Amino acid sequence: MTEQKMPMYGGQAVIEGVMMRGANVSAIAVRKPDGEIIVETQPLAGIYRSKLARIPLLRGLIILWDALVLGTQALTYSANMQAENEDEKIDGGSMVLTLLVSLSLAIGLFFLLPAGLAYLGETFLGWSPWWCNVAEGVIRLMLLIGYMWGIGQMEDIRRVFGYHGAEHKTINAFEAGYNLTVEDVLKASREHPRCGTAFLLTIVVLSILVFSLLGPMALLPRLFSRLLLVPVLASISYEYIRLTARHLDSPWIQPLVKPNLWLQKLTTREPDGEMIEVALASFNAILEQEHAASSA
Repeated sequence: MTEQKMPMYGGQAVIEGVMMRGANVSAIAVRKPDGEIIVETQPLAGIYRSKLARIPLLRGLIILWDALVLGTQALTYSANMQAENEDEKIDGGSMVLTLLVSLSLAIGLFFLLPAGLAYLGETFLGWSPWWCNVAEGVIRLMLLIGYMWGIGQMEDIRRVFGYHGAEHKTINAFEAGYNLTVEDVLKASREHPRCGTAFLLTIVVLSILVFSLLGPMALLPRLFSRLLLVPVLASISYEYIRLTARHLDSPWIQPLVKPNLWLQKLTTREPDGEMIEVALASFNAILEQEHAASSA
C-alpha cells in the first residue's frame, strides 16, 4: 500500500484574520471589533480538481491566478468585517479595480523599473549585457526586500504580519503532528517553505538566469520581454516551491530553502494567542468540511 500524501494546506493573512485553503474548500476567520470570531467557508473552484491542475507549469498559472482572486476576496471580506457602517464597506467593483491596480503597480515596480535602470547602466555606464542583467536582478531583489521592510513598519501591516505568522504556525503544527491548541501551535515555527514570500524570492532569483539568456536588447523590447516572461517565471517558481516542499528532508534541498525562510522574517511577526485562535478557527473549519466530504 502506498502512503497517502498529506494535502498541501496553504493560507493568507488578512485584516484581523486568516484565510486557509485546503484541497477542496477554503475558510476565512476574522475577529470583529467586538471580539467575536466569524468563520465563513466556501468550496474551491472546480479548476483545482481538473486535469489542467495536474499539468506541470500550466497548473501554476491556473492555481496562482485563482489564489490571487481568492486572496483579494478574503481581504475585501475582512476589511468589510471591520467597517463600522455600510458606507465604509468595499463592493465587488472596487475589489476588481484594486486587484488590477495592485498587479499593474507590482509589475511596474519589480519588473519594469529594474529593467529600465539596468538599461541606463548598460547605455551610459558601459556595463556588459551580462552584468546589466545581474544588476537588474540585484535591483529587483533590493526593491523587494526594501518594500517588505518598509510596509512592515506600519502598525496595521505589523498586525497582518502577526496573523501571517499565526497562519504559518498553525500549518506547521498540523504537519508536525502537534495538538491543535493555542499553547502547542505557539511553539511551532513561523516560517514555512510554501509561503508566498518564498515564491516571490524564487521569481527574483530565477529572473536573473532567464533574463541573462536573452542577451542585449533595446529598451522597449527589454521591457516587453519582462512583461511577457512574468507568467513563465511564475510557473517555474511554482513548480520549484512545490518540489522543494515535497523533499524538505533532503540534505540537497535544505540549503536551497534557507534564503526563502530567512526572508519571511520580514513578512511574519510572532503572533499572540488571540491571533492563533483565529488561525485555528479557520484551519479547523477546513478540516471539518473536508472530513465531512470524505465521509459522505
